Amino acid sequence: MAAPILSFEDLGLSQGTHWLFRHLDIFVGDRDRLALIGRNGAGKTTLLKLIAASVEADEGTRSVRPGARVIMLEQDPDVSSFATLRDFALAGDYAPPAHEVEAIASQLGTDLDREAATASGGERRRAAIARALASQPDLLLLDEPTNHLDIDAIDWLEGWLARYNGAFIVISHDRAFLTRLTRQTLWLDRGSIRRNEIGFGGFEEWMEAIYAEEARAAEKLDAKLKLEAHWLQRGVTARRKRNQGRLAKLYDMRAQRAAMVGPQGVARIAVTADDSKTKSVISAEHVTKQFGDRTVINDFTLRIQRGDRIGIVGGNGAGKTTLLKLLTGQMQPDSGTIRQAKSLDMIFIDQQRSLMQPEKRVRDVLAEGGDWIDVRGVRKHVHGYLKEFLFDPSLAEAKVGTLSGGERSRLLFAREFARESNLLVLDEPTNDLDLETLDLLQEVIADYDGTVLIVSHDRDFLDRTVTVTLGLDGSGHVDVIVGGYADWVAKRQPRSAPKAEKKAAAPPPPKPASSKLTYKDQRDLDLLPRRIEELEAAIARDEAALADPNLYVRDPSRFAALTQAIEQARADKDSAEERWLELAEKAEGMNS
Repeated sequence: MAAPILSFEDLGLSQGTHWLFRHLDIFVGDRDRLALIGRNGAGKTTLLKLIAASVEADEGTRSVRPGARVIMLEQDPDVSSFATLRDFALAGDYAPPAHEVEAIASQLGTDLDREAATASGGERRRAAIARALASQPDLLLLDEPTNHLDIDAIDWLEGWLARYNGAFIVISHDRAFLTRLTRQTLWLDRGSIRRNEIGFGGFEEWMEAIYAEEARAAEKLDAKLKLEAHWLQRGVTARRKRNQGRLAKLYDMRAQRAAMVGPQGVARIAVTADDSKTKSVISAEHVTKQFGDRTVINDFTLRIQRGDRIGIVGGNGAGKTTLLKLLTGQMQPDSGTIRQAKSLDMIFIDQQRSLMQPEKRVRDVLAEGGDWIDVRGVRKHVHGYLKEFLFDPSLAEAKVGTLSGGERSRLLFAREFARESNLLVLDEPTNDLDLETLDLLQEVIADYDGTVLIVSHDRDFLDRTVTVTLGLDGSGHVDVIVGGYADWVAKRQPRSAPKAEKKAAAPPPPKPASSKLTYKDQRDLDLLPRRIEELEAAIARDEAALADPNLYVRDPSRFAALTQAIEQARADKDSAEERWLELAEKAEGMNS
């Protein structure tokens, strides 16, 4: 069995008077795709820095395969000592080749000649990505790589990582990114770490199984105090179950909104005949906005109804912020009209979390120093309200400046959602949030009585929250699609060819088809479902065996055999599923 690229044995790090974590054993093998999961404050970024050797551990032994390159993409790269982004991108421990950096930066749309001091967060992040990827890493450590990236850049990064021959560990709140790319999971939880040979797609089921087992053990011991210490985990599990009902409600809302869509192929939601002031929140008719010679928004029409959840997506510079400012009255159109309801009471939460003052206590932010807070007309104790937003009640006395970025975001949500309002505007709300806080935010949005406008690049978040997606491609056209991000991708029509050319184009001649499946095809169609089930069972069985945290140390040859067997079974399953789908479509076409 080949030696791991990197391993850490008996890793420990103290934080003040207590251990942040201790006795951690970590290994990374060739082509591992590891999702590092954990709550805000669990120490994920710190652990990644320990693995990168940019932070020194208090205990433990770090081993790296001779000659292996371990490269870290930090969440907030420091470019302050460089004149330009090019100088920053060409620096580093391994001095990446200039032509590689240039090529990657070009594909990401990054101007490396930009002054480092004036570069935006997105520009710094793209330059850091170019430097990290061009350094030819054997192990790539990624800390929130999608933050400050638009959807096109995220798609490009996903494609690069899918083709990448090395290993990586990634921290991310982007569920779609994690689900598509990861094959193993490291779960940092309450000072210990668990590893499972499943990608993020299977993480939540695994996590809930662990919590359920802990709850059963605690009940057997009649340890009421121990159970109380797990209020957060129990709340998260219950929340996910409730969210299934909320997703069903969201789909119902989308179906109702789809009934308002005009004729097939019309890429906008028609203005309804209902003029009720209580239903229409924002009405935009034939809106156009230009900057110089460039048309950012062109002939845009939409009526936003009370209760709509509107998602706004597009690349950097496509016009998302402009559209948001137009809809909320912060900017006026060059032509067309936008009317907001007179009773509009808006809450705006921006990317900068600028309303948080570090010297204030949490209690001061929520309840002006008191014990009680009015939450949309309901009086609640500040300790109980903190628990609703996944805080330990003891944090009521903590200074805002001591909280992590994700905790500050959560505190801001807690304060703003307590206010009476009927329009909620969220600008990139998912940055710095852990997955549990994202679940909470989805729940709050689902239960919100008013209308919601969301600008976000988080595809999974949009799919779980919005009823209508406004998609901008930079040409001035705005796609208006009922549903989330996935619906926009599936339904938007290419506009590269003129309509006249489309009409003139003759349809391709139909392919001759046989009247029935061959004997082999029919046999495969009948037998493949059972084969797929057998492969799924084999994968589950071997993954359960690999879940033993001591297996690698106790029996490395069995660990290697199981890992290889899982990889082969996954490949066989993918092949079988593709073959069965191909035959099923073929059979359906013959029947029709």
